[in-house]
Amino acid sequence: MYDIIVFGATSFVGRILVRYLLDRHGAADGGLRWAIAGRSASRLEALKTEFGTPSLPTIVVDAADAEGLRKLCATTRVVVSTVGPYALHGEPLVAACAATGTDYCDLTGEVQWIRRMILRHESAARASGARIVNCCGFDSIPSDLGVQVLQRESVQRYGQPLERVRLRVKKMRGGASGGTVASLLNVIKEVRKDPALRGELANPYSLCVGAEPLATRQPNVSGAVYDEAFGSWSAPFVMAGINTRIVHRSNAVGGYPYGRGFRYDEGVLTGRGLRGRLTASGTALGLGAFMVGAALGPTRGLLERFVLPKPGEGPSPAAQASGFFDLRLHGTTADGRELRGKVTGDRDPGYGSTAKMLGEAAACLAFDLPKDALPGGLYTPATALGERLVQRLEAHAGLRFTVEDVARG
Repeated sequence: MYDIIVFGATSFVGRILVRYLLDRHGAADGGLRWAIAGRSASRLEALKTEFGTPSLPTIVVDAADAEGLRKLCATTRVVVSTVGPYALHGEPLVAACAATGTDYCDLTGEVQWIRRMILRHESAARASGARIVNCCGFDSIPSDLGVQVLQRESVQRYGQPLERVRLRVKKMRGGASGGTVASLLNVIKEVRKDPALRGELANPYSLCVGAEPLATRQPNVSGAVYDEAFGSWSAPFVMAGINTRIVHRSNAVGGYPYGRGFRYDEGVLTGRGLRGRLTASGTALGLGAFMVGAALGPTRGLLERFVLPKPGEGPSPAAQASGFFDLRLHGTTADGRELRGKVTGDRDPGYGSTAKMLGEAAACLAFDLPKDALPGGLYTPATALGERLVQRLEAHAGLRFTVEDVARG
């Protein structure tokens, strides 16, 4: 019985994850019993040869092979999947895990797919005991756990949660992979086929499936906004669409520890004065133009052919190592008291750092969360792993979660 199987090991992120697990735990004959899986035997063998690990066990199975995936699940405690776009390739593995009671984590950022998985497979996961945890990468671990850490500190200090939390990207360096781009373009294609999906994606509570409907109007950084809490202009953050939904799902699944009137948004800090305002406006316009261009067939084709990275492409190892992120949080209680927080990472956020987050999330499921500690179901990182994962990320993955003593300013 393996502790972890990496499914999609030859994908762009899968390769980085395998490298991280090798550096952290060694090959399968070390302390971690693990294996790699994918649809191509030759590519799996080539990966082992490249990494110098001929003893690493391999499992050949296609993402659409329901019976093969069930057999895979029978050999492991946890499956970690890097096979995207998940809306195209991810459901059979989730179904197999939910049916067999096998724990699972992934790095999806596809809101519409997560909602479908909750509706279709949560009952089976509850019955079997499978803990299925989505969004275990840069989307959305820093946001989800960052808010949770700040909220717990507020309750400890002030005896009440923060009614309003803002997260802002202060600094970040990283690139995009072809897999991430493919997932984004697939969402756009789905919306064109099903216009009703646009409204669902616009709903900040779209992932709060089964929870009591909330009427609190949520803030949204959709253009250039002056941010009094940070003394800076802010622009839209491309990942806010998934991160905010995950944070609200954590609040709902946890029984509303942040309160039923909790408000949350994300943005990118662009600086003070006219320059900051112009940068924020330019960022908002550029993001809007990209989304319009990606929605139109002819321009989308040109972007895919000449501009955007192809599946399997992404930042170089040197670029991943030189990347980083610095996120800032500001929260306010109902009576006006404040807390500030910070989440930082020491690698390219989407790939170098995401692989470490995903690896530690899988290990957390395998070793830190006994079956009797959490029932089966579909969870967020905060509701399933919480402080256990924070400790792992700080000890091994180069992340830091800090609550600052600044009360105002």
